Amino acid sequence: MSDSPARRAPRRVRVRAPELVGRGGWLNTGGRSYRLADLRGRVVVLDFWTFCCINCLHVVDELRELEERHRDTLVVVGVHSPKFVHEAEHGAVVDAVERYGVAHPVLDDPELATWKQYAVRAWPTLVVIDPEGYVVAQHAGEGHVHAIERLVTELEAEHGAKGTLRRGDGPYVAPEPEPTALRFPGNALVLPGGTFLVSDTTRHQLVELAEDGETVLRRIGSGERGFADGGPGDASFNEPQGLALLDGTGVVVADTVNHALRRLDLGSGAVTTLAGTGRQWWRGSPVSGPARETDLSSPWDVAVFDGRVWIAMAGVHQLWAYDPADGTVRVAAGTTNEGLVDGPVAEAWFAQPSGLAVSADGERLWLADSETSALRWVDRAGVVHTAVGTGLFDFGHRDGPAGQALFQHPLGVTVLPDGSVAVSDTYNHALRRYDPATGEVSTLATDLREPSDAVLVGDDIVVVESARHRLTRLRLPEEAVRVEAVAHRTQRAATEVAPGALALEVIFEAPTGQKPDTRYGPSTRLLVSATPPELLLKGEGAGSDLARDLELNPAVPEGVLHVSAMAASCDDDPDNPYPACHVHQQDWGVPVRLTEGGADRLPLVLAGMDGTD
Repeated sequence: MSDSPARRAPRRVRVRAPELVGRGGWLNTGGRSYRLADLRGRVVVLDFWTFCCINCLHVVDELRELEERHRDTLVVVGVHSPKFVHEAEHGAVVDAVERYGVAHPVLDDPELATWKQYAVRAWPTLVVIDPEGYVVAQHAGEGHVHAIERLVTELEAEHGAKGTLRRGDGPYVAPEPEPTALRFPGNALVLPGGTFLVSDTTRHQLVELAEDGETVLRRIGSGERGFADGGPGDASFNEPQGLALLDGTGVVVADTVNHALRRLDLGSGAVTTLAGTGRQWWRGSPVSGPARETDLSSPWDVAVFDGRVWIAMAGVHQLWAYDPADGTVRVAAGTTNEGLVDGPVAEAWFAQPSGLAVSADGERLWLADSETSALRWVDRAGVVHTAVGTGLFDFGHRDGPAGQALFQHPLGVTVLPDGSVAVSDTYNHALRRYDPATGEVSTLATDLREPSDAVLVGDDIVVVESARHRLTRLRLPEEAVRVEAVAHRTQRAATEVAPGALALEVIFEAPTGQKPDTRYGPSTRLLVSATPPELLLKGEGAGSDLARDLELNPAVPEGVLHVSAMAASCDDDPDNPYPACHVHQQDWGVPVRLTEGGADRLPLVLAGMDGTD
């Protein structure tokens, strides 16, 4: 007798999951290595991530509640797949897993072996494997956890009935905490009295240090992840980063994972919320309004410029501004598209802006645009310029004329007394200098472990060595340090495509129980561009169809296709007048090489499975 419709398992495309392989080995497992067979009987979610990527960090946070609710049936495995050379260093991955509180096993895959086996094309990508070892879903980007939870619940019921579900403790083993005064500090600020305020990011606190930069005077915050105002022992933060003096008595804090700006009263130690709701901004959310009622997205740094608090809004590749006078926030620069495009603030593209500093004359807002490894600035006329950097895929350590100089994922900028700019060149473990007068880039110091910020104290510069958990005082050198030049490109292999016609298809399947959200027009959006622009003869621009015919220029042998896709869906319940709705979005940068006989179709999975594979 066949099963009744209520008992019948849903039909799904299933593909046998490739083995998990990574030369760096396993973290958070107590030293044990795992194969997929060891996880048989559990629902497995592979999270392909890299620690430079803000969208990946969003997904790490999105997964926390899912892991907690399904702790006896679900195993999340982070597959660390590096973009930058520094991210392929095993010690850097160990640091990142602790820094961001990753509470599941992580496979360190520096050579992208597992990434290639699963045909992943973007950070982050989530792959769901059923208890019998078959891939049943793939999702690129963030915002998919609600759909994955629905699928996990279905798989629990289906495999519980089949007898193929195994419950019990997972393979995660928490590492031992280290007894350092600071733990992965992010930013520092010199207070009016000469002491230092430091964002102790991984411990979710602010720490005031004496003038020696070592002695702890007080801690502000409970030390637990949270979003609560109150006195110094009751308030809570969630991975705070940037700091700026707001007035003579207060400091504004970029409370990154709470998606909020907070204010610290320097006298009492009390913490209040200035902006943000605690919810992450999504496309379609307001882009201006009362500060306490407007969502933000991973504010990373803050600086007072032109009478307002400017915010490096890393999570949406924009700059925002908070006006203390009327308590409002709004977008100040950027389109949310990820890349390096100069021009008027409304048209500029950024890529994870992370560090801010204002020139001594107040005419420029300098910024470290980390994912393009760039130093850029905004002038008071509202125009964005680039001093150093070329795009998302070129990075390295090279001094000399700014047009050919290279950084590697810088996080901090500091204006020096002579008008030049010190750059905390994080993944090069160096302090660099750009001189606007000469257009030259030099190296001030090396052997700094992941420097993320620096502040001036007299003739010294005090650097936040994030991965050494300390502040380091250096005398500003009179001459540059000489280093061997090195240039890199992202390690991902290029996709071989045929010149001429290329069918681009973004695959999106609304999650079970949902339908496309067409209340305000088309439910999907697609934006396509290329580096260099000459690569695309046809198909550039925005539209609502997730499939597009491109034409590639045979005269351009290689380049990068930039694809941004969005799809909206709502719960399909006719009896509910207020269904829950969700936005699914992802940006891809796909390196391509034009080759006769190459592919004439480029599928990118936003959610679902590519049925033609």
